[in-house]
Amino acid sequence: MTAMTIGRLAGAGGVGVETVRYYQRRGLLDTPSRAGGGINGGVRRYGDDDVRRLKFIRVAQAAGFTLDQIGELLDLDASEDRARARSLAERQIAVLDARLAELTAARASLERLARDCRHGAAGPCPILHAFEQG
Repeated sequence: MTAMTIGRLAGAGGVGVETVRYYQRRGLLDTPSRAGGGINGGVRRYGDDDVRRLKFIRVAQAAGFTLDQIGELLDLDASEDRARARSLAERQIAVLDARLAELTAARASLERLARDCRHGAAGPCPILHAFEQG
């Protein structure tokens, strides 16, 4: 196991130190005890499991899961409840499908407005007019 500081952990996970601390406050990452003691209280050391967990959180976020859902997924990993994990994933797929449909509709509308603006006659730009009406 590689012992690393919070800065190295954050770098390995592609996040900032404050993000690591936030995940710790949310209970998604463990906060190790300080090693060494001494006048400064020692330094917290993180290992490979912490890096894996941090990367898991980042990938799950990229898939659209909320931090609460990620916490549930992490708990499920410990219990090996595959049915519940699959249910969460399927629900997230439905959320992503709905978002994709909204984005596709928004793209089509913007494409139409851009075409109208390019080929339109004099007067206000249809894009600006549509946004003012929004």
